[in-house]
Amino acid sequence: MSKKFTIIITTKNRLIELKFTLKKIASLLASEEFACIICDDGSSDDTAAFLQAEYPDIKCIQNKKSRGLIYSRNRLMHLVTTEFAISLDDDAHFITEPPQGSIAKHFDQNPVCGLIALRVFWGQEIPNEIISNEKISRVKGFVGCAHVWRMKAWYSIPQYPSWFVFYGEEDFAAYQLFKKGWEIHYLPEVLVNHRVNIKERKKGKDYYVRIRRSLRSGWYLMLLFYPKKVIPKMFLYTLWVQIKNKPFKGDILSLFYIFRALLDVLININKIIRDKNRLSMKEYLEFKKLNDTNIYWKPKN
Repeated sequence: MSKKFTIIITTKNRLIELKFTLKKIASLLASEEFACIICDDGSSDDTAAFLQAEYPDIKCIQNKKSRGLIYSRNRLMHLVTTEFAISLDDDAHFITEPPQGSIAKHFDQNPVCGLIALRVFWGQEIPNEIISNEKISRVKGFVGCAHVWRMKAWYSIPQYPSWFVFYGEEDFAAYQLFKKGWEIHYLPEVLVNHRVNIKERKKGKDYYVRIRRSLRSGWYLMLLFYPKKVIPKMFLYTLWVQIKNKPFKGDILSLFYIFRALLDVLININKIIRDKNRLSMKEYLEFKKLNDTNIYWKPKN
């Protein structure tokens, strides 16, 4: 049987999480339908040595020096030779097993679907109820921790913008797919557990770095894809919301990172001009009508 899916994972100094994930997807790794490629983005915890010793069938590539998540994802995607690529974070695993039947069936029945956004539960403990009553729907975008590419769609658009470094690459791809006539479909019957503690993440040392990168990526995307006449009002509105909800509520340190994000936009203005692919006003209004990207934070029951 020829392989149909490639699981791609980027990791850096998270060997414990990676070991857990690989154990959870062991049945997929053993299947003849699946290949797996992992990018070790400059780890110092012997990730590559572990993979070579314990998982010789997994193809491991390394960045000798860390180049970032987006750069690593591009490297992985360009090594995929199967029809579909399943992108997983190193701290995410499938709860729905086996997932490949539902995924392949949906792609086969929907030839304009370029990417499947899986249902992702963000939490360290899986919910008691894993069956969803949600319907399959077309959505604006997807989350990076668990999604599936039709490789034909990937090769029809520009690769992820590595200059974003972190955050925003999914929305970049979503706009490019929309411009090319591809659709993103939310497939709730396939559930993935993203093993993160959202409350603890806000207490992490990188909290303010995440604010800066998240905010600047939103502005990058706005300048790359929005119609010109929409940009000034939206740009000022998003800036005001950030200032109102953070510094004005006592988080004075966030003001520094907000202005660092503004500086990042100025520094990268030449890249924005080079890579812009604006929506027409008609396309912009059509895109806005699509369902929002789905993230499954907690069980509805």
